[in-house]
Amino acid sequence: MGRANPPIAVVVEDEASVRDVAVVLLEECEMRVISCDNAEKAFASLCQHGDETVVLFADIHLAGLMDGIDLAHRVKRMWPHVRIILTSGYANSMADLPDDVVYMPKPWLALDLLVQAERASGRH
Repeated sequence: MGRANPPIAVVVEDEASVRDVAVVLLEECEMRVISCDNAEKAFASLCQHGDETVVLFADIHLAGLMDGIDLAHRVKRMWPHVRIILTSGYANSMADLPDDVVYMPKPWLALDLLVQAERASGRH
């Protein structure tokens, strides 16, 4: 049975197939998922729904003016309650991560994402 106002998860991934998998998994956690292919769209969505958002799942390497780390820093400042999960296929991508950010190297496991989503929704 779904909640009247389910919490929101924002997924930011420029690879459509990876983004689609993450969306399906997070929807299984009874979250409303906003899917974005770049950080600018994700930030715009957060500006509208930041108070309802409980998790941001973003690739570190994104096309555009902002990468996942830049987005994470902005989200941490503006919506400190949001659980941030960053991912990358590059081993040296963990530099300059904000405090309390969860890093999941690619390829990540579905169970790991589900566990993080459940933690986020229970914390809101």
